[in-house]
Amino acid sequence: MALIVDFRSDTVTKPTQGMLDAMMTAKVGDDVFGEDETVNALEAKLSGIFNMEAGLFCPSGTMTNQIAIKCFTQPMDEVICDQTAHVYRYEGGGIAYHSMASVRLLNGQRGILTPELIEPEINEYNIHYPSSTLVVLENTVNKGGGSCYSLSQIEPIHTLCNVKGLKLHLDGARIFNALTATGDSAKNYGRYFDGISVCLSKGLGAPIGSVLLGSKETIRRAIKIRKAFGGGMRQAGYLAAAGIYALDNHIDRLVIDHQHAAILADALSKASYVASVMPVQTNIVIFQVASSHSAEVVVTLMASKGIACSITGKNTIRMVTHLGIDAGMIDFTLENIKNL
Repeated sequence: MALIVDFRSDTVTKPTQGMLDAMMTAKVGDDVFGEDETVNALEAKLSGIFNMEAGLFCPSGTMTNQIAIKCFTQPMDEVICDQTAHVYRYEGGGIAYHSMASVRLLNGQRGILTPELIEPEINEYNIHYPSSTLVVLENTVNKGGGSCYSLSQIEPIHTLCNVKGLKLHLDGARIFNALTATGDSAKNYGRYFDGISVCLSKGLGAPIGSVLLGSKETIRRAIKIRKAFGGGMRQAGYLAAAGIYALDNHIDRLVIDHQHAAILADALSKASYVASVMPVQTNIVIFQVASSHSAEVVVTLMASKGIACSITGKNTIRMVTHLGIDAGMIDFTLENIKNL
């Protein structure tokens, strides 16, 4: 059966007509020379939103994260993050490859770290130990089923990092989903983080791109690292225009994605082939298949009905809502969940 509803990821969205119009009418220049005014406008816009000094437009969130880690570490340093963190699990071993740093993995609650978890894992100076220099948080946590930090949870981690002399970076892959869920102000984020990676190609619906935010000095260094990574783009304003359009038009609608996710979670919790569903805070639903069934079979049956979702573990399946999912698609999916 032809695909009807695609829940595999919020990266499968396609530009809306309004976004395409904005892209095609963008004013562009050579961004490596710093002359693309649309790229400059996007970087300035996001810097202002998060109250950071400067920004750098890159092709992907993996690149912005890896640039930040390289900015904030030296070889033989150690990065502290949750064991589910995207920077560790899904960025191709980039921390070791690019930065030659080791990683201290923690076991947070659905990926959420606390000062109590972090502090005992910070190495004091010893010639036998790597130097703890950076903590990375993820908001929202992909493997945590879209779990998210509030600023009240981030503040004490920031305080600990300050006391211990560590940098703090945020993988903000779905940061606007987190802000929608918590009601926190984006402008307050700038006081807590040394770097923030903001992805534009997930819930916001842009076709490509992520922006690294930081101090002017951090971004000055990041520009050179981006060049070495092969991330220097030329007339990138056509892509940056999509990001600007997304920021202007697609943030307020994220609440709809969250509502759709909650509806799906409720229906799945009542299905006989589902053992449990992770609590839903944002737009990601992760559920465990009952022992009498298999995730592969459930995903295959869903696909036969025209519904695409992802296997995320031996017995777990993920569904992600996004702007490509409308109310009719949700109704269609609910009926198939019930009768699968």
